Amino acid sequence: MKKPITIIFSFLIITASAKDQTLPIKIKKAFENLLSNNQLKYATVSFSVLNATNGELVFGDKQNIGVATASTLKTITSATALALLGQDFTFSTQIAYSGEVLNSVLNGNLIIKGGGDPTLGSPRWDKTKKSQILNKVLFALQQKGIKSINGKVLADVSDWDTQSLPIGWIWQDIGNYYAAGTSQLCWGENLFDLSFTVGKTEGSSVKINNPAIYPFLNITNELTTGANGSGDNVYAYSAPYTSEIYLRGTYAKDLNKDIGISLPDPALAMAYDVADFLNKNGFETKPSAAAKTIEKQVDLKPLSTIVSPPLKEIVYYLNKKSINLYAEQLLRTIGYKFGKNTSTKEGVKTMQKFWAAKGIDDASLNVVDGSGLSPQDRVTTLTMAKVLYEAKKENWFDSYFSSLPIYNGLHMKSGTITDVLAYAGYVDPEGKTPLCFSLIINNYNGSSATMRQKMFGLLDSLK
Repeated sequence: MKKPITIIFSFLIITASAKDQTLPIKIKKAFENLLSNNQLKYATVSFSVLNATNGELVFGDKQNIGVATASTLKTITSATALALLGQDFTFSTQIAYSGEVLNSVLNGNLIIKGGGDPTLGSPRWDKTKKSQILNKVLFALQQKGIKSINGKVLADVSDWDTQSLPIGWIWQDIGNYYAAGTSQLCWGENLFDLSFTVGKTEGSSVKINNPAIYPFLNITNELTTGANGSGDNVYAYSAPYTSEIYLRGTYAKDLNKDIGISLPDPALAMAYDVADFLNKNGFETKPSAAAKTIEKQVDLKPLSTIVSPPLKEIVYYLNKKSINLYAEQLLRTIGYKFGKNTSTKEGVKTMQKFWAAKGIDDASLNVVDGSGLSPQDRVTTLTMAKVLYEAKKENWFDSYFSSLPIYNGLHMKSGTITDVLAYAGYVDPEGKTPLCFSLIINNYNGSSATMRQKMFGLLDSLK
């Protein structure tokens, strides 16, 4: 005899309820096991787990304490950008000119007007590579019949202010590739690579193989050769719009890799590269002075438009590769389009306002940048988990979810700055309650690799 449907249904409800009651106990035990570790003796550990179906809190400890997020902040910045701009949003860079064209000569300036595109010149897509962009500029001139330029190549960045770095970024970071500053006109992710030849003995000098990469940069090399296995301890010290870069630290004797350095003025670098490329193709022109000083160009005559990949593809690399520049460019863009200006501060206000409309207290999203690189950032794990929960309701969620890296078998964004480790993401085990979570530890001691494995042990309890 078949069991009545109502009995079977009731049994399923009771079984699911029992599982839901067991899960918090399981998580609590794993959490207490983590806290017993001596590495956390002086640490702040914040953990929030939400039911990803209804948003209810499954487990929380110090979930309303603001903590430094490191790169897990990118989960909030990228979700905000997808929500406000749309996953198919694209950036546009305008190629134009001023003056007049007479007998194939442009008596005026070639203007490259930035649109905030963080991918311009990036090697991550075929169509964004520097070689492709340079050829597009050349082709646009050829289509207009221009064979020479009696003027300059100008990088027009007059719509954005000159505060290229968020407040709170530290001196040790800002000269390096991962802390490249923002710009209305980005170029090659606002960095350049240097290669090195080490000395014969530990402590001996290190030679830069390509020191004259840009003639307007003066690189002072104070690097020494590090011991085998000591890795990359190279730090570049510079500031926005400066011409001076100091290299300090060590480069291991057995290391063989290029080191990325932040471009102090990416718009100027692009103007230089465009002018240099055109000169090699028969033009006679020269790049502008420092891009930050260029006045707004008012009589632009269009030649071509360069369009970026869609936002969903930009977000993919933003989270997968944790590109700080992409996060900061998006934050300034939403400030420009939905706030009052292009500043990072306005972008933060816009982001806070957006989530406040969804019931998230803006005081729980107390940040100064969009990437999490600043140690000043303070966000509660409950707020971060709520953003993850809200994202699941949106039509862009698949793009968002696929952008999250996979660690320890979970789709989650990691975050690492000095003495901070963090993870935020989703758990959707078959036949079990789907979850979203944020786990952030500040001020742990000892090995980060060991700490990370212990965090994975806690997150295993969610599976």
